This record gives sequence, structure tokens and C-alpha cells, in this order.
Amino acid sequence: MPSKKTATSKRPLRLALPATSANLGPAFDAAALAMDFYIKIDAREAKEFSITATGRDRDICEELEDHLILNTYREVLEANGRPVTPLSLRIANEIPIGKGCGSSAAARLAGIALAVHFGRLRWNDAQIVGEASRREHHPDNASACWMGGLTVARMSGAAEAQVVCVRPTGKWPLLLAVPEHSLATEAARSVLPAQYSRSDAVTNIQNSMLLLAAFVQGRPDLLGAALDDRIHQPYRAALCPLLPCLQELKGKDDVLGAVLSGAGPSVLIFHDPRASVQKVRRAVGAHLARNKLVAELVSTSITLRGARSSRS
Repeated sequence: MPSKKTATSKRPLRLALPATSANLGPAFDAAALAMDFYIKIDAREAKEFSITATGRDRDICEELEDHLILNTYREVLEANGRPVTPLSLRIANEIPIGKGCGSSAAARLAGIALAVHFGRLRWNDAQIVGEASRREHHPDNASACWMGGLTVARMSGAAEAQVVCVRPTGKWPLLLAVPEHSLATEAARSVLPAQYSRSDAVTNIQNSMLLLAAFVQGRPDLLGAALDDRIHQPYRAALCPLLPCLQELKGKDDVLGAVLSGAGPSVLIFHDPRASVQKVRRAVGAHLARNKLVAELVSTSITLRGARSSRS
């Protein structure tokens, strides 16, 4: 007869949650895409909480005190009347933390997924994304991270999100410029105005629709106009010096456009899918050097693999 511990324990859970880039220029708080680098987590029941980490920001990932994944895990279990089972986590992280690449959405989703698994909660994808969106205060990064691909999302109620997944047509190579220093989302939000003109609002609506059409129809040639934004980037540029610098490359050296990744300070660069990736990297690196700016350049692309598809 199996022991009580064996009979009641849950099998380990392995997750791979992709980095995400939200806003995409004009689609402020409405759209995001998943990128093909990840935070990978192997979780199993243990006598006490522990974390071992490798990769980016290892010290942050291993810090047990005020850990976003574990805090979310505990809070979801307690809110649903489930016991908090200690976990041993092994984390391999590729996502820069605090730099506009969806690290907080990935962490919250990881905590929710762990609570659902080890707490035996019968939650569907809509509930998982909705809970993460409520905690993030907007659903763009959470939906792209969980579902993969390109997502368009809105909140519908206090803890529900309506999400549409879009499979972009064609190839969409990306270059992510990551600065050394992070930027708190709260600081990036604080510089936004309370009101906008009608012309700015209409321009952003038009460009968002054009951007969606570009992805659906495989028209990267539309990005030069479609990525223009008047809602958040003009106000955040002073906090994110990479943005105005890299926007100067639009239409040059096979660069189609550059936008803040999330709230910044990282910048997402779209480039011609027919161009040499190394040639574009060299051109971007040289332009940054001429302007006395430093950034890590990460070649990536849109991934259709979300965290939902990685559960085992």
C-alpha cells in the first residue's frame, strides 16, 4: 500500500513562460506579442520553500523574501481556501527583469499556474489569464505570455479578460535592445497625461488597426506608419533614451521601425525579414555607439508557444 505522502503528493510541474512585448507602439494596453526566450521553472513539493536559479538576474530569482512567483502562489491558494504546500523551484531565466519584457506577467502567471496545479484548482485558461491581468492591471502581457503569438486583449469585469490570439502571417524577425538599467512601470506610468486630444486618440486608433492588418496580412511594409504612437512613447522618451535614438533608423539599414517594449526602457526593433540579421545588428550597434549609448542586442522572433502549451 502506498504511503499517505505518496498518495496525496502532486507530480512536479514544468513551465516555460515566454518573454513578451506589449503596447507595440499605438496599441497601448491592448496588444502584445510573445518572444522566443523564456523563464523555465521546475517545481515540486518539498518540506520547505527553496529556489535555485541560473541565467539572468539570478540573485533576484533566488531571493525567497518577497518573491513574486511565491507570493502569487500563496495568495491564490489562500484566497481559494487551499493549504499552502512548500515548493522547491529550479529556475532558468532568460527574461530581463524590470526592463519591459514581461517579467512580472510571467512571474504572476507562474505563481497562478503553480497554485492551480498544487492546489488542485479547476481553473481554465480564461480564469488564469484573468487573474494575472487583474494583478497586472492590464491584460496584454499576461495574455501573450499564456497564449503565445500575438494577442489583443481587454479587461471584462474585475478578474476576466477577453483575449483574441492572432497568428501573424509570414516571418517577423525582431531585435531587442536592452539597456543596463531597469525602469519601474509605476515611474513610466507617472509621466503620462490624464487627457489626450481627439486627433491623438484617432491617430492611435487608426495606427492600431493598420498594425493588426499588417500582422494578419503579412505586410511588414506597413510598419513604418503603423508603429507611430502619440499616447505613451512621446512622454516616456526622456526616461528611455534608447527610443528616440533607435527611431532615427526607421527606413534605414533595413529597420522598419522601433517601439518601446512594454513601458520600457528596452526597445523592440522590427526589421526587414529579407535582411541579414547580423547586418542589422551591426548597423544598430554602430548607431548606438555613435550616440554614446550602450545596450545588449538580442535577436528574437514572435513565438506561437505560450506557457499554456508548455505544461507537462
